[in-house]
Amino acid sequence: MSWIWNPSGNAPKQQATEEMVPDPGDPNRMVSNKPANQPFLVYHEYKLKQERLHQAWLQRKKEREEKLARGEKVGPEERDPTAEEEVGLLGLLKFIIYLLLIIALAGKFFTGSFLWEYDGKWARLKTYWPEPSGRLFSESYLVTFDGTDASKPIYIAIDGDVYDVSGNRRMYGPGGSYHSMAGVDAARSFATGCFATHRTHDLRGLTDQELKGVQNWKKFFADHKTYFKVGKVLHPPIDPQSPVPEHCDPKKDQTTHPTKGSDDGGKPWVQPGPPTNREPEHQEL
Repeated sequence: MSWIWNPSGNAPKQQATEEMVPDPGDPNRMVSNKPANQPFLVYHEYKLKQERLHQAWLQRKKEREEKLARGEKVGPEERDPTAEEEVGLLGLLKFIIYLLLIIALAGKFFTGSFLWEYDGKWARLKTYWPEPSGRLFSESYLVTFDGTDASKPIYIAIDGDVYDVSGNRRMYGPGGSYHSMAGVDAARSFATGCFATHRTHDLRGLTDQELKGVQNWKKFFADHKTYFKVGKVLHPPIDPQSPVPEHCDPKKDQTTHPTKGSDDGGKPWVQPGPPTNREPEHQEL
């Protein structure tokens, strides 16, 4: 029924005429300026403009050199307006600084912290500017930093490394829960938990798991936000004939170090370790 409403039929649409322009790459050839050709035409127009600017710059440079040859006074040398900018080291550094600044401001806006609430070791100044760690302590000198003298910092030592724990004087100072650890290398107590009786650096007879615990505690103090390493303590050699310190819990001592008379069926005794899916927990000392 469409012929009733349009008895003349569908007349073909008149196509818009396309303007022909010279081909920038070949002046003797004409091309259409249809949308598909626009990127090509614009690019070549840009290149031609750049070439004209470059030639004009070369002419001015030549004239300047001629004036110099004649001894005439000239101004500063003009930079090629078509030369591409090189980023260079300075540009890269500026980009990194701007990027870090934007990230920090975004963190402050979204989380209230410039570091996006990150509080790990990389956020602490001492990671990049460590405290001097070449100071050596004798055992008698280390004792003077047990917190008794309020004018001195409080030091503890673990396996030869000395740490300043003055930031928690309430715990390590006189009357504190762990005052017995101050001014001494009590590495063994960190492994066994016998803080009153194992105030010694003697690690003989400890199991692999207990030795691993000592290393974990050393990492705890090294990575702490407020504690920092100040040096090392020198210990006299341990007499290998001296007795190994006994555990403060006789039952646990019997479990970890059975006597020769125990009925083991002739098999070597193996230290029972903690569950493999649980890491040693560090509580704030």
